[in-house]
Amino acid sequence: MLIRLLRTHLGPYKKPIALLVLLQLLQTCASLYLPTLNADIIDNGVVNGDTGYILRFGALMVAVSVVQVVCNIGAVYYGARTASALGRDVRAAVFERVQSFSAREVGHFGAPSLITRTTNDVQQVQMLVLMAFTLMVSAPIMCVGGIIMALGQDVPLSAVLLAVVPVLGIAVSLIVKRMRPLFRTMQERLDTVNRVLREQISGNRVIRAFVKDDYERDRFKVSNTELTDVSMATGRLMALMFPTVMTVVNVSSIAVVWFGAHRIDSGGMEIGALTAFLAYLMQIVMAVMMATFMFMMVPRAEVCAERIEEVLGTESSVVPPVVPVRELRQRGHLEVRAADFRYPGAEESVLRSVALEARPGETTAIIGSTGSGKSTLLGLVPRLFDVTGGEVLVDGVDVRTLDQALMARTVGLVPQKPYLFSGTVATNLRYGKPDATDEELWHALEVAQAADFVRELEAGLNAPIAQGGTNVSGGQRQRLAIARTLVQRPEIYLFDDSFSALDYKTDALLRAALSEETADATVVIVAQRVSTIRDADRIVVLDQGRVVGTGRHHELMAGNETYREIVLSQLTEAEAA
Repeated sequence: MLIRLLRTHLGPYKKPIALLVLLQLLQTCASLYLPTLNADIIDNGVVNGDTGYILRFGALMVAVSVVQVVCNIGAVYYGARTASALGRDVRAAVFERVQSFSAREVGHFGAPSLITRTTNDVQQVQMLVLMAFTLMVSAPIMCVGGIIMALGQDVPLSAVLLAVVPVLGIAVSLIVKRMRPLFRTMQERLDTVNRVLREQISGNRVIRAFVKDDYERDRFKVSNTELTDVSMATGRLMALMFPTVMTVVNVSSIAVVWFGAHRIDSGGMEIGALTAFLAYLMQIVMAVMMATFMFMMVPRAEVCAERIEEVLGTESSVVPPVVPVRELRQRGHLEVRAADFRYPGAEESVLRSVALEARPGETTAIIGSTGSGKSTLLGLVPRLFDVTGGEVLVDGVDVRTLDQALMARTVGLVPQKPYLFSGTVATNLRYGKPDATDEELWHALEVAQAADFVRELEAGLNAPIAQGGTNVSGGQRQRLAIARTLVQRPEIYLFDDSFSALDYKTDALLRAALSEETADATVVIVAQRVSTIRDADRIVVLDQGRVVGTGRHHELMAGNETYREIVLSQLTEAEAA
């Protein structure tokens, strides 16, 4: 997965990567050449007392060092830029894919996991690429080059390398093999911590109301401890790696000095050659150390890449049309034909053979007990979900073939849980129509019965709104969400229990103003209050995902037992009549 992810997203950066590899090659060659120059100065300059030789080759060493430093700076610069660009592109790709998801896919992954995959997981892959460009490219060059240069200094002494390199490779491989499953568990535990923390922040008021501070503190402690435990296990393996490598390094250095001293004593080797050989040994070991550091990061990056690819490889169940319809001939006619909907893996359908029709200039209401599928039915129209059977038609055209921009202009949904974005009142109201004038905003606020409280705010339309609208009340949030849809002026209005937080007076005033504002539009209302929907032109009664009655209030009261039970649970017989 990691290789596939990198191959896909590093493709546009072939030229910077090629330049980076060239710079790393030059700086590594310079590093490998320096010990040989040092050996020449010792053997031919210091031993013979030739000051001129020392100065000439010393100047050459300085020049080689400058080349090494310049190439290293260039390599790090291009490596950092390319790694950052990779992170940007992968985050953008994950964001685009998540934006295309329907509520089904978002529910499958969960919001905390999607946030972790977009941020932390991408960062782990980005860090691996940065380390690879700055360390991993030069490591194999330095290792192979160091062995060749060491052989050039003394072949018999190079037998030490035959023992050192395999031992290092086996030790590192065994440790890395045990780290990989731990890193997967770590990312999953991080998801859990994010989920618990998100729930506790979002549900802070509920926690306080039920005085569950201690319970939630213990719940967070459990998830936090689980993450700490797996992090400690990973840390212990990481801590074991460096001492293992350094032990092999030190033992090999002792062996080189020991056997090298005998070689010098027998006249088979010069002192400068032994110095150079030790330098090459250290360079080889440093290359292995750099590779070791990389191998420590690879398992976690692989796990993160798998999680990222899982998101990128998930297709939305709401597929954009190949040849979208960009124009509608009629205005606001909505029809649902024998619609079925079932969640993946569910034993039963949420909706079964649902049929209804909503016409322009009329109000269609949907009522039913909790869990009867009212919100799911409304979500089928703007394609929050797609039907698993039947059709949803807008102006005679299946919504699955409509252009998304046309859908946004035609259908306006006020969700059951209104959500406001961080910004101002004006930015939230202009969410569906960016070019709306202040006059249009105030008109929508007047209709939604929200103008009075917005005027009382110090900055009016420019008053700040916190994320989720947490700095306004539930009723104010609902009215602002209704005003946001009114600014958009769609042809079909969908109100999903959008009046539940309003008092009866405000509810009545708002519905009266809406009836004038939406006189030529199609209005579909889902509501629990009978008083909200009793005057509707058509009332559809849902029960366990099926339509069990359609008609006006007095017709259903006379002939539909389900509707009658709902009404009499809220009103007396006299009030219902």
